[in-house]
Amino acid sequence: MKEITKRTKVEIAKSPDGLEGPGFFATKLEDVVGMARKNSLWPLPFATSCCGIEFMATMASHYDLGRFGSERLSFSPRQADMLMVMGTISKKMGPILRQVYEQMAEPRWVLSVGACASSGGIFDTYSVLQGIDKIIPVDVYVPGCPPRPEQILEGVLKIQEMCQNESFRRRESEEYKNMLNSYGIE
Repeated sequence: MKEITKRTKVEIAKSPDGLEGPGFFATKLEDVVGMARKNSLWPLPFATSCCGIEFMATMASHYDLGRFGSERLSFSPRQADMLMVMGTISKKMGPILRQVYEQMAEPRWVLSVGACASSGGIFDTYSVLQGIDKIIPVDVYVPGCPPRPEQILEGVLKIQEMCQNESFRRRESEEYKNMLNSYGIE
């Protein structure tokens, strides 16, 4: 071996065969998985009222949520990774919504669509849940009563941004586990 001194010129070694050339790029596994998650979200719509109608418009041909990789709606929580809660959630529906959330596999994201799901909306009554964040964690809120399809698309884009940039370690972190424990979810 050569002894490296200050006067020695640094020589760059030739890369091994197969590590460069056309059609090849190097990246991190985390970035590739993030890109795949971002472009293949399977939403589970939990629609109870007028926001559900706006969601139907968002899925239809004019707005076409399928352009963003969310073509396949999943009506099974075990096959979905994005829960879209739209409309008024009564306190009797709260446990059902929580059960649906708990049945979803990690990683999972929640989109709260409309004023009713986000804060109870105009229904400040004993029977209406004043925001789904009382029973499950929410990642993105979409305001409006009801929100326009463009707003719902913006919410989905925010979820996609979160999916792409989330590290593998986040779901295993103490902070994330403590947040779930604050909701009573293990």
